[in-house]
Order: sequence, then structure tokens, then C-alpha cells
Amino acid sequence: MNEREVVLEILLDIEKNGTFSNIAIGKALRKSQFEEKRKRSFIMRLAEGVTEKRYTLDRVIDMYSKTKVNKLKPLIRVCLRMGIYQMLYMDSVPERAAIYETVGLVKSHGMKGLSGFVNAVLRSVGRNRDEVMGKIEKDPLLKYSVPKWLYEYINDLYGEENTAKVFESGEKERPTSLRVNCLKTGRDELMAKLSEAGITAEKGKYSDSAILISDYDFIRKVPGFRNGEFTVQDESSQVAVRTAFDCFIAARDERKHNNTVMPEVLNNNDDPFENENISVIDMCAAPGGKTTYISELIEKSSPGKGKVLSFDISEDKTDLILENVERLGLTNVDVSVSDATGEREDLYSKADIVIADVPCSGLGIMGRKNDIKYRVKDTDIEELRAMADTILDNAVKYLKPGGILLFSTCTITKTENEEASEALMRRHHMLTKLSEHKYIQGVDMCDGFYFSVFRNDQE
Repeated sequence: MNEREVVLEILLDIEKNGTFSNIAIGKALRKSQFEEKRKRSFIMRLAEGVTEKRYTLDRVIDMYSKTKVNKLKPLIRVCLRMGIYQMLYMDSVPERAAIYETVGLVKSHGMKGLSGFVNAVLRSVGRNRDEVMGKIEKDPLLKYSVPKWLYEYINDLYGEENTAKVFESGEKERPTSLRVNCLKTGRDELMAKLSEAGITAEKGKYSDSAILISDYDFIRKVPGFRNGEFTVQDESSQVAVRTAFDCFIAARDERKHNNTVMPEVLNNNDDPFENENISVIDMCAAPGGKTTYISELIEKSSPGKGKVLSFDISEDKTDLILENVERLGLTNVDVSVSDATGEREDLYSKADIVIADVPCSGLGIMGRKNDIKYRVKDTDIEELRAMADTILDNAVKYLKPGGILLFSTCTITKTENEEASEALMRRHHMLTKLSEHKYIQGVDMCDGFYFSVFRNDQE
């Protein structure tokens, strides 16, 4: 296997087809899972690095190419990015090897006539490497490889110090956050199994269900994965689900203490929650992290007395949910295709808990999905907020009196988070906010994430 050929295929998939980087990289790594770990590590490092540093690499190309980067053929543009990234950011790759291998890729793809051009640009960058690195270090847009509008946007929100932490976090290796399946094992038991396999495992910082792992080969080969003892889920998301569940339990206990009766669910043939004691709706559920966690918590708390109705907009997305539900061995989840922006009268006042992890700009997970910062435009934020408002309004309609709503995003903008939360309460006066938290990547030791939890106090 030629590792650079694999990386070129990944990057061309992203460049030509608009494939998200995590999907393109994941697909390639699954194909090569039986190759040496060293080769897979090189593929991931180069593919993620070129994607992460695309803005900077293109500016460097423009410094030394007579043809501007946006005028180059896609293959030449991608090959130059690969070569320059190795020369500037991969000390383990000799400059001569980076140039030789990049020129070889150009020739092997039928563009021998342009190999001299590629060779000349790369050699110019090599001769001026110290000057190039000096320019990169002085300019925050180049240092963090971020579009100007986005840097200024985050800087206005959080100030220069925290903005640096946000963008630097994307360049640092972080352990992978697992969530222990409480129906199958315990955290200490799973950590011992992982340690025996030579995997570095430590307890999470924020969630008592989390294990942070590093020094592993391939997630599907990690002990416990195939038999559903854990799933991958960031701690911030785990905390959100657990907070909503705890709020539901507290509200239920308060009603019992006050000797009040929970409203009965409607009893008809179309009722997905008929004869169930705890009902949950997860509206934008893929890939299923929140669905499966709430499912586990309900089953642990009240065995056989809960149902989670989980849906998303397409079969591709619901297939991801089903895959996780089946692997984890969960039996209290129904999965279906449904558009969260459309009202469903059959779900009015049916749920004890509604989870609405709404579509957002994704700026909290830029470090894990390196191309988000290039895909998102400033105009997208308001459009996404409008969609979120529609979904949240529907979510409120699905709540029973006394029910709990979890609103969450994987972004760090106030427009999509705090302002959306306040606007929701202005539109629905019966809602009481019980909890609210925002994690900022780089400042906190997890993804950037926001959630707020509400109770429906309507009689």
C-alpha cells in the first residue's frame, strides 16, 4: 500500500465530491485496518494535517506559484498541499523525500508535463522555509489556518487568549472519549480490560460514565467494542444527557412526594409509547450517542419500563443509529426516518423527555472535523438558528406537562446557544430553565458544546 496514494485519494474525495473529511478518512482507514499501524498513522496524520492547514497551505502556494491556487487543477492543488505540509509540519519526513514522492504522484496520475512545475514550487518553498514559517507564526490567520471572518467572529466572542486556545486545540492530540455501557459492564472493569490490552485509559474529567483512551490501534479492535461494552461519545454530550435524565428523575420524585399523578399517555393504536412508563423522543438522533445513553439510563433505572423513539432525516442517518443500538444490545429503542422540522401531531404531549440536538454550525468540533471551518459561512449561523427554532418549537409540543426538554448543539456561538435558549422561553412561557452549560474546546478538556435543560410547567 502506498500511503501517499491513499491520502491523495482521500483529499481528492474531499476536494471534488465535497465529502466531509472525517467520513473520507474513516472510509480509507477501514479499508486499511489490517495494514501496519505505522502506515495508518501516517495516512491519518497527513490527511488530517492537510485538511486542517488548508488555508495556510494555499497562501504558501500563492507565494511561490505563478498560477494562483484556485486556478490549479484539483490534483495539482492537492499534491502541492501534501508536499508543502510534509515539508513544513512533518519533521520525520526529509524535504528531499517529500518533494520526490509528491512529484512521483503527479507523474503517476498522467500529469508528467506538470511535474516540473510542482517540483519548482516545492523547491522554492524549501529554500525559503524559515521565512515562510516566520510569516506563519506572526499572522494568526496563517498560524491557526482559519478564514478571517471566523477568527474575528470567535475573537469578538471570547477574546484573544481564549480564541488562541480554541484554534490551538484542533492541533493537539486528545484522547478518545468512551461511554461505558452501564447495562454490560462498569467503568473500573472496562478500564482494567483496556489496560491489559496495552491501551492507556483514564477516568473522564466531567462524566462518571467516561473513559479517555489513547495508544490504541483501531477503535473497532479495542476490547469491548464489538460486544457493546462501550461507545464513542464526547464527555460534554454525556453530561448533557445525564443532566436531563437527572432532572426528569428529580421532577418525578417531587411529583410523588407531592402525591400528584403523572398525566396518562394517550391510548390508541398509533401511540408508540402505549403502556410505557418513561417515554423519550430524540429528534435529530444520528449517530445515536444520546439515544443510546438515555436508553441505558432508563433501562438501568426502570428495567422494562421505558421507550425511546429516535428519528433523523434519512435512512443513511438512521442506519447509523440502528448500528449502535444493535451493537450495544438495547431493546427499548424504536428508530424511524422523520424530519424534525415538520410537526408530528401524533407525538403531541407524548414524551417525558425530548432531546433536540439541533443542526448547528459545528464550531465546537472543528478539531475533530477539520474542514468545518472552511465550510461554514457567517450567513449560515442565522439560517441554522432559524431551523433550530422550528425544531425546538416542535419539541415543546411533544412534551407532557412536567416533561423535560434537552436542547443542545456542538457549537460555541451565542446566536445558536444562549440567545436561542432565551428566545425559546420568550415564545413558550411555560418553560422553566433548570440547567445550562457551555464547554469551549481548548478552555475545557472536551469538545465545544452547549446544552440547556427545561421543564414544561404547563398544567
